[in-house]
Amino acid sequence: MPKIRVVVVDDSALVRSMLTEIINRQPDMECIGAASDPYVAREMIRNLNPDVITLDVEMPRMDGIDFLSKLMRLRPMPVVMVSTLTERGAEVTLRALELGAIDFVAKPKIGVADGLKQLAAEITDKVRIASKARINRAPSPAPAVARPGSSSAATGPASAPVAAPAPAALGRLSTEKIIFIGASTGGTEATKEVLVTLPADAPAVVITQHMPPGFTRSYAARLDSLCRIRVKEATDGERILPGHAYIAPGGLHLSVERSGANYIARVQDGEPVNRHKPSVEVLFKSAARIVGRNAIGIMLTGMGADGAKAMREMKDAGAYCVAQDEASCVVFGMPREAIAAGAVDEILPLKQIAPHLMDHLRSTVGQALSRV
Repeated sequence: MPKIRVVVVDDSALVRSMLTEIINRQPDMECIGAASDPYVAREMIRNLNPDVITLDVEMPRMDGIDFLSKLMRLRPMPVVMVSTLTERGAEVTLRALELGAIDFVAKPKIGVADGLKQLAAEITDKVRIASKARINRAPSPAPAVARPGSSSAATGPASAPVAAPAPAALGRLSTEKIIFIGASTGGTEATKEVLVTLPADAPAVVITQHMPPGFTRSYAARLDSLCRIRVKEATDGERILPGHAYIAPGGLHLSVERSGANYIARVQDGEPVNRHKPSVEVLFKSAARIVGRNAIGIMLTGMGADGAKAMREMKDAGAYCVAQDEASCVVFGMPREAIAAGAVDEILPLKQIAPHLMDHLRSTVGQALSRV
């Protein structure tokens, strides 16, 4: 089997050397070039035709984001970003994922050599996944949504979005139902696609996206600026409310519990489950146990099988479950495993998931009214 051919792009000679060594130690991959800046990388890519590139975010002459934007427009290919664990690093990395990067590795701020050695397995796993990923040209960023009463809603007709005809309200279903989303590789953009489509009165949404510490707060803030619902990083013990989405903090498990008539978020440390923390399995198991038939499950793009068994438990408990289809996934692993487990009622293209779920909920409202 041919080896995965990788080009490393980083302005640090030490990082280039370490990444080259890590890649070349793998029997199924080889580093065929290491570039100190995007201009050198451009020639390497043209001449060597790699399968994957690793790309530093901050570099002289041209930063990684500008280079990635040009690359994905002119020659789309699998890219794994190498980011720093800073607030700015998180924001820039999320922009890279919007532009089409497959995934990212957060390199340590100090002790880079030892830190990269400890991350060797993660780096090579992500290179392998990237080599098999479906490359989609990134769409233009969605415009920010003006919420009633917000400052952006009061800026006048020139900046206000055109309002679509108001669909039927979801009524009490918004308080009874909870939507659960699990995602991994490619999931930051897939989750965004689902959330930006939801109406302001949508049921609460609880999300586990495989993501390391330091990135989920920026991710939630970015989504909050784009969505009609409110989006935040989950905190332990808070009430789960309709019209809100709660994202598992990186490095912690998220689940739901019942407190009287209310659902609350439980954010806890613990051992990785299916090698992940946060784990979709943990969240979906709580959905099956606590929410039952009032849960709606969505399995989005990602490598592996995290959450597949628990989604089957959700379905067995009466939940309605949907998986993203292969054609719209960056990586079809998690949805494929959920389908194989018999956990899925519908398999849908990404853009159809949120509209379909809202139609499903409104039909439930109609059925309930017809019985009155």
